[in-house]
Amino acid sequence: MLQLREVTRRFGTNVAVKNVDIEIGDGEMVGIIGRSGAGKSTLLRMINRLIDPSDGAILFDGVEVSALSGAALRRWQRDCAMIFQQFNLVPRLDVLTNVLLGRLNHRSTARNLLGLYSREERLQAIAALERLDIARTALQRAGTLSGGQQQRVAIARALMQEPKVILADEPIASLDPLNAKVVMDSLADINAREGITVITNLHTLDTARHYCSRIIGMAQGAVVFDGTPAQLTSEAVRRVYGAEGTDAIAEAITSTSINKPARPPQAKPRLEPAVLAG
Repeated sequence: MLQLREVTRRFGTNVAVKNVDIEIGDGEMVGIIGRSGAGKSTLLRMINRLIDPSDGAILFDGVEVSALSGAALRRWQRDCAMIFQQFNLVPRLDVLTNVLLGRLNHRSTARNLLGLYSREERLQAIAALERLDIARTALQRAGTLSGGQQQRVAIARALMQEPKVILADEPIASLDPLNAKVVMDSLADINAREGITVITNLHTLDTARHYCSRIIGMAQGAVVFDGTPAQLTSEAVRRVYGAEGTDAIAEAITSTSINKPARPPQAKPRLEPAVLAG
């Protein structure tokens, strides 16, 4: 279980996140919604420890991750994978190598410096790419892929960490509707099949309602809604979006850009091409 206890983050005199007190159970798929500047990204970055809380505590399975340092912090960042809006791949490296970078916190410093990966690790990376239907791009430079393909590579890299939690910071904000659906279907499938907790910041209300069993709404750094999609009434939406709430409600009613799949897709067979396995 992930617990945030009165978590606050200040940047100078600006309070970006204010007294957030929530618990997220194992295996939940949670969507965080709110206007730009509501504190959504700051909240995820604190959970992953890319930035530290100013006050409060973050715990996972009883361990205070907000107090970790050194090797213990690296283990937490291995267990808590982060997916970014802008993918954070290494454009000049091929796709397979980018995915293998997800193993960094599982390996010795010497092996990482030498770029040595075992046959098993390469097969694991290929399987992750195949699952996301982009194994054919394994030897291409990451920078040559489309945005939707790059985001799927980033998800494959996150899977290589063998995480307990996946944090996705606006993972579809820069994607067209078709690629956005592919990415959200992939995250939903990982959540359903592996039982990995997924917490994702989402720009569109309809996407949160379709994919997430729980929605957390933030406004001015504070949590102003926490419940199921069915509990997200018009009044609750207005609390989250303020004067823009009416537009958000209309968007949720009329948007058909993303539809949740009826069930997770069936697992695909693992590929073991010898040329890549080494």
